[in-house]
Amino acid sequence: MNLSAWRSPIGVVGRHLREFLAIHPAIRQLTVAYSGGMDSHALLHLLASALELTLGRTLRAVYVDHGLQATSAAWGEHCARVSRELGVAFHILKIDAQASPGESPEAAARRARYAAFTAEIDAETALLTAHHCDDQAETLLLQLLRGAGPHGLAAMPLAARLGQGWLLRPLLEVSRAELLAYARQHRLQWIDDGSNADTGFDRNYLRHRIWPLLQQRWPAVSPNLSRSAQWCAEAADWLDSTAVADLERVATERPDALCLLRLAELSDLRQRNVVRYWLRQLGLPVLDSRQLRHLLHDILNAGADRCPCVRWPGGEARRYRQTLYAMPPLLPVGPGCTLLWRPEANGWQPLDLPGIGQLWLQERVGSGLRAEALGDFALTVRFRAGGERFRPAGRRHSQELKKLLQEAQIPPWQRDRLPLLYNHQELLAVVGLGIADAYLAGVGEKGWEPVLVQPSY
Repeated sequence: MNLSAWRSPIGVVGRHLREFLAIHPAIRQLTVAYSGGMDSHALLHLLASALELTLGRTLRAVYVDHGLQATSAAWGEHCARVSRELGVAFHILKIDAQASPGESPEAAARRARYAAFTAEIDAETALLTAHHCDDQAETLLLQLLRGAGPHGLAAMPLAARLGQGWLLRPLLEVSRAELLAYARQHRLQWIDDGSNADTGFDRNYLRHRIWPLLQQRWPAVSPNLSRSAQWCAEAADWLDSTAVADLERVATERPDALCLLRLAELSDLRQRNVVRYWLRQLGLPVLDSRQLRHLLHDILNAGADRCPCVRWPGGEARRYRQTLYAMPPLLPVGPGCTLLWRPEANGWQPLDLPGIGQLWLQERVGSGLRAEALGDFALTVRFRAGGERFRPAGRRHSQELKKLLQEAQIPPWQRDRLPLLYNHQELLAVVGLGIADAYLAGVGEKGWEPVLVQPSY
């Protein structure tokens, strides 16, 4: 390569760092994700050699040992040596990157790697990765081949939240060729991962088989595709701003529920847009276009007395009355499930309910289970099996629990998942419904309020 045609990445990285740190003055540490490869070695060398770019922030390097190759420990030693030579603090993170059933090795490694990074950084830390212009272009093309929409085609942002801290990619405007020229000029020694030549991986196949042909025909393919990714990011931002306004219109008191009557007032396009945004806010997998159309058709057109359920990998959507609910897949709870809940010396500790959440007894005054009547005997926690009768506070007679749950408009799929608290055969409380009249704490009396804390998603 003609080095006279090479422009140094220093100016690009410096500009991005100055702009980022000006917006986020609380960032005090810059952590480089250092794999030992050419890209991350060039970034680490650049920052360590031009400390004025960091504007007085602490610089360190982190190597992730995935444990997938026999040479990973030796690579870690190489990274430690290079970091010492550069005068940069160094740390190794060992992770389990084994793929789950149906998960690709690439996705599993990425998931485990970023989970480790997220746990490692705090609110004063920015993680810097060496993703460059060619990576961005490859990501866009891969997403196109997978049929992604604007959010997927936006590829990788320059800066994004990562746990309590930030993820920064200051090389997104720098090409692989420019980084290679920098590395050769400074005589850097890096690791060549043999797995990067394995064309069995989609990205490697694209990089080694397809990309050279594209560059031969269209030399500016990388910057052009990267520019398209930026435009897609702008389009995705506009769609999100529209979705925020529409979500305020269709939202209910529950974050996991939407009002179907108001949702039906939106155009088909805005319905799909706001539901996609809503699912992302809930942390649920987003459906593809066909699945989303199917969901909206089935949910919106169901009869008022129907409770349809649409399932997809990682999520479920259900209708009850005029409300749309979304949730992770519900694990079954057998009606015969019985748990014994005993008070401990330091009080009532949370009770784990597998597939449901945690049951707490929170201290109250004038509400909840009357502490004096409860005493220190153990509670039995069961689930509805049918035929139960209950007399909530304020009722003159006991009634069938089934009718009480219907009257309270509790969605059908939740009724069999509400914990029932018993003293032997006497039903004391139905979590989410009420306390038995005979056990309700009176004015000024100490009480224990049963609360079900469900896992966030």
